Amino acid sequence: MIVGAHDFGLGNTNAQFKVYIGNRPNIEQYQGLADVRELRAGDIANIGHLCGNGWRKVFNVYAKLVFALNQASFVSLHEAKSWQEFRDNSLLQSGSNTSLLFSTPSICEDALDYSTVIHLVMGKTYAKTLPLASSLTWLDDEFAINKKANLLVCPYFDYRQLSNIKIIRLVELIKPLLSDH
Repeated sequence: MIVGAHDFGLGNTNAQFKVYIGNRPNIEQYQGLADVRELRAGDIANIGHLCGNGWRKVFNVYAKLVFALNQASFVSLHEAKSWQEFRDNSLLQSGSNTSLLFSTPSICEDALDYSTVIHLVMGKTYAKTLPLASSLTWLDDEFAINKKANLLVCPYFDYRQLSNIKIIRLVELIKPLLSDH
């Protein structure tokens, strides 16, 4: 179970699919963010326009991952026919069940968590700076897991670091966590 830090970032407050990132868009409205704020249609495109290609890649890879996971009972695709449509019309918006958090995750393995929440920490470098680093089991040089906390570490959401092949691998690591509940 993830406890401790107060979540703040983008998306749904009670999302079941939480991605943690070590940076945030360089836009004034997100710098002092103290809660989780749902995006509206067009916000992702605006962030990409104002903050550059790196943020477009983060949102694209996030949408590709959710689309590849294709667990309608967990994260609804809202009838999107492509990952691009999901990104533009649902990702991090009301009812999407997704969040992109700038807060630091912390875990308490002794706490009972009967909910199905998947926690993804984006990037090995970032993960190693977090208090939870000692609780991780590294599967290889890029992926780590803490099954009790439903937490995975994966490469940063960038086309080269989390390629389509690695997205498929990540989906295969997530699915057993969903079926354990």
